[in-house]
Amino acid sequence: MQIRVVSDSLDTQKLTALVVPVFSDRRLDGIAAQLDAMLGGAITDLYSSGEIAGKSGERAFLHTADRSIKRVLVIGLGEREKFEASALVRYAGAAVRHLGKLNIHSLAFALPLEAQHHVRQSASCLIEGAIAGILDTTIYRTEPDHPIQIDEIILLAHTDAHTFQADALTEGAKRGRILGEAINFTRTLALRPGNEMTPIHLATAAKEISRTHGLAYHVLDEDQMHTKKMGAILGVSRGSDEPARMIVLEYTGDPSSKEKLALVGKGITFDSGGISIKPRENMEDMKYDMCGGAAVIGAMSVIGQLRPKINVLGVVPASENLPGPRATKPGDIHRAMNGKTIEVNNTDAEGRLVLADALCYARELGATRIIDAATLTGAMVISLGHVAVGTMGNDEDFIKHFLRIANTTGERFWHLPLYEEFATIVKSEIADLRNSAGRPAGSLTAGKFLETFVDKTPWIHLDIAGTAYLGTESAHQAKGPTAVPLRAFVAFVEDLAHNGIAKSNSSTEKLHPAART
Repeated sequence: MQIRVVSDSLDTQKLTALVVPVFSDRRLDGIAAQLDAMLGGAITDLYSSGEIAGKSGERAFLHTADRSIKRVLVIGLGEREKFEASALVRYAGAAVRHLGKLNIHSLAFALPLEAQHHVRQSASCLIEGAIAGILDTTIYRTEPDHPIQIDEIILLAHTDAHTFQADALTEGAKRGRILGEAINFTRTLALRPGNEMTPIHLATAAKEISRTHGLAYHVLDEDQMHTKKMGAILGVSRGSDEPARMIVLEYTGDPSSKEKLALVGKGITFDSGGISIKPRENMEDMKYDMCGGAAVIGAMSVIGQLRPKINVLGVVPASENLPGPRATKPGDIHRAMNGKTIEVNNTDAEGRLVLADALCYARELGATRIIDAATLTGAMVISLGHVAVGTMGNDEDFIKHFLRIANTTGERFWHLPLYEEFATIVKSEIADLRNSAGRPAGSLTAGKFLETFVDKTPWIHLDIAGTAYLGTESAHQAKGPTAVPLRAFVAFVEDLAHNGIAKSNSSTEKLHPAART
């Protein structure tokens, strides 16, 4: 795909399709106003007829009599005062999915004038959304439905009232392309069925990423995990013929620093529930139980390309959870890498077991801060639905800093408490811990369980069970995996590289690099 930034005036352009933003206040400016004049008030007529009101996601399609611009797609961005650059992800994705299914291969995009405050970030979000909009979930069909092929994306820098900085647009577009391609790579990993995405397959994908983007790589096999006394992940793996793997990617962007951020992602490549087997309905979706691990690998690929001045570690504990003859039984006790004993009273609460050893290993590898992501609990879907990621941890300043950056990416995160009372609830009568404390506050007791394995290291846990994959198609992306929280991981790493660790009460932090104009 070719991406071009064009600074010429609109009336000199020859465009196959032009995508134009509008707002709910019905005020036209920038290219929307210029185009409305060129087309004899056609966009104004859309408002007047009630065909659009400018609400977020609304679309109206115009065939024009103007030979220089053949088609116009008008897309609403909602309330002007609430505009954020991340809205351009949905704007561009919706345009690609709508026009791409009409066999249109060249798209030009106008930016709203509000984007002038964050030119790089706006261009990045737009290109990210456009690329992410291309992917569909029919990759295994011999004849996929409505294949989308986009050969060219044009960013229009010039309007009748303002010219966006072409260099900033170009820089932002470069970042957006890297991010969009990594998002699709991550989603494709998750789309692979269990027979094509085993722990070994996931480790191979990580190894290829390391070779392509200059990352250090190593992987522990089960013998090495035995030596490290990783009894928790090995206990989960017992029921499968497919051996577990502990996958590690490392980026060293600041050799002079002892600080090292670890991103840890749950990599259960298929989860049947084990002996505590899941219901039959929708069990095929349990191939998505490795979405946290896929997001870590995808984020590391972006970090390897952007080369920020920071040290980042990616750790993915990968295993299957099956009810084989050697599978863990309810009541069995396993010992994690840090020596803690765990009574397994529910084999379907396996994610926290593999993460336990991974968190310990990240600390052994020198992590000074840790963020983990996991499709961990159904309770998270009950509490936050498919809208937001449950966010909890042991360091309030660290959490608040992360939330401030992560919530600018279009992904949504919500702070949940880890009260001390939850520590009592996860205690076992015969071991140090039990891996399931039942339904009440299930996401929070799971978080409190994980806290046992980070000691005093500042740590954040992201429960992505409700947001890692979606069961229905949206206007801007196909159904299936979403790559959450890859965008937040990357934005936070960029911010740390630029600003360092910020205190929660600071009012002077700078924007992360993608947002600077």
